[in-house]
Amino acid sequence: THCLDIFSKENTTSKNKKQRENPTPFNMATIGLVKECLLALKDRTGSSLPAINKWLENEKKVTIKKHVMRAALKKGVEAGTLIPVKASYKLSPEAKNPPKKKAAAPKKKKDAATKKKVAP
Repeated sequence: THCLDIFSKENTTSKNKKQRENPTPFNMATIGLVKECLLALKDRTGSSLPAINKWLENEKKVTIKKHVMRAALKKGVEAGTLIPVKASYKLSPEAKNPPKKKAAAPKKKKDAATKKKVAP
């Protein structure tokens, strides 16, 4: 019975529960870094994976594991933000242009002439 107690779900720490409940979006952070990298490199034909990793190490002081980078690139291609070109990747035209903010509707000014004042 002692062996069963070790492996029971009740013995898991609260730290492990928190990790399972709130998974961190690694791919979203990675794809953001890749977008920033591709914008900075400005290579017309796209940037290779070693070039992306080198830029991330030099500029952001971050190393991303191969399997995480591969998953992020795959997700970016599926989402349409990245375009695979041979062994390189480049940003799609939609991803190059940041989403434009909607122009705020001009506020209507109340004209003093349209209001009639009642004389006392």
